This record gives sequence, structure tokens and C-alpha cells, in this order.
Amino acid sequence: MYFLVHAGLRSDTAKIVNILAHRDSEQRDLIQQAYETSFSEPLYKRISTDLHGHVKRALKLWLHDALTRDAIIIRKALTSSPVVDYQAVNEIICSRTPSQIRRFKDAYLSTYHSNLDEDLDKQLSGDHKKLLVAYITIQRYEGPELDEALVQQDAQQLYKSADKKIGTDEKTLIRIFSERSSTHLAAVSSAYKASFGTPLEKALKQQASGLFLRGLLTILRCAINPSMYFAKILRKAIKGMGTGDTRLIRVIVTRTEIDMQYIKEAYLTKYGKPLSVAVRSDTSGHYRDFLLQLLGSDY
Repeated sequence: MYFLVHAGLRSDTAKIVNILAHRDSEQRDLIQQAYETSFSEPLYKRISTDLHGHVKRALKLWLHDALTRDAIIIRKALTSSPVVDYQAVNEIICSRTPSQIRRFKDAYLSTYHSNLDEDLDKQLSGDHKKLLVAYITIQRYEGPELDEALVQQDAQQLYKSADKKIGTDEKTLIRIFSERSSTHLAAVSSAYKASFGTPLEKALKQQASGLFLRGLLTILRCAINPSMYFAKILRKAIKGMGTGDTRLIRVIVTRTEIDMQYIKEAYLTKYGKPLSVAVRSDTSGHYRDFLLQLLGSDY
């Protein structure tokens, strides 16, 4: 844990990248403690002062544990610009398990002395706000067991919620998507297609729009195949008009210690080339080196 202390932070960004990219959360915490003890200054502050650009942003985010990191991302998305970063808010909240949500809500409160649900209530609006507040508030089951009768019932209710004669039933959409487990929603999606011949995602696009639709789709896609969801997000970050570095950093840093291997496999399956090749061709310098070291081997 003392390697970084002797790496020469001011002079060798490559060493900093090589050391931190290969340390897990506990090791990074110990390194930060050792650095502050030795130099009476937080490592986070020194990196902020001495490094620049995207590599600085990525390293600063990487220093945190997963729960604090999620809290920081959401807080920044809600408050740091004139327009809320709705993609980041949806991505963090709608892709996390109920236990992860409970814990990063605690981290958010501890870090910012503010309740996340209250901040969402202030910054969001309409059915999108109702969906996300319900999603972080309601206690959901997160195990593998299913109630097949309830699956069929929910599929029927979702079909009825799109009755063109009476209009979309947003309350039903919010209730089902905020109360049901990921396993349940994935089963509902299959049951919906089997019963009505239409993919549930397509049906949702006919019922909802805007931010509300984006929230529903994020929840559904992460319930069905979270690895493919993040693979597609990374593809958009890389292949848009200029690299979406904020999104690229966020996904790679937050998923590296969770499910990056599965995301890489999904990316290769979907797009026919390794994620590392895409990242290498679209980034440069120490920033590229850091992301590639987090990604690790392709196979």
C-alpha cells in the first residue's frame, strides 16, 4: 500500500495509473490512508491538483468505494449543471439492486446531509419523478423465486394499461416497475410477448414517452440483461458525435468490480469486436491506459 507514496505523484502519471488500476476497493482505501498519514494531505486532493483532463476525472471516481461513488455521481447529475443529467440519474438508480440502493442512499445522506428521495422530488418532475422516487423507496424482493400467477396477472395489467380508449394507466406502470423484482419483470416481459405477440419494450414505447419512458426502459433492460444494457451504453458513448467521456468513465469505473467481464462478452457478441479495441481507438494517453487496465484482458 506504500507503493504510491514513493511513485512520485508530481512526475509520473503512468505509475499512478498502473498502481491504482490494479488495486481493489479495500487496497485503494489503505493506500489513501497511508498517503495522508505520510504527507498530511488526501490523495484525492493531490490528484485533483497535479493531474488533468479525463484521466484525473476517472482516477478521482475510482478512488471511492462503490456506494460513495454512486452517491457522488447522482449528486453531481442533480446539481452540478443547469440541466439535470437524466441519463446518469436513470442509469445509476434503475440498474442497482434494492440492497445497493438502500446502501448508497445511506452514503448519499452521510456525504451530503440530504435525503436522496427529497432531492429527486425537487429536481425531477411528472411521472419520471414518481417512478424514480418509488423505485428507491419501495422495498423489493431481489431473489430468484417467481409467482407465475402474479407474472401473468402483471402482463395482463400492462396490456390493459395501454387501452387506447381510456389512455395510458401511468399508475399501473409505476406500481409494477417499482414494486417487482428484476427476475419478475424479466418473466413478465416473456409472458407479455407470449400472450400478446408484441415485445413489452415496444408496447411501452407506444404508451409512454420522454424521461418517463427512458426510466421504464432502463429498469426493464437491466432486469432482462444488464450486461447488454451497459454494452449498448458504452457503444453510444464511443460512437456518438465525439466520445461521451463522462458516460464512458462512469460505466467503466462503476462496473469494473461488478460485472465488466459479462459486459465485455455482451459487447463482443453484439458488435463483433472487443470493447478494448473500441476504447483504444477512441481515447488516448494516460486516460486510455487507465481505462484499458480497468477493462483487463478481452478473453
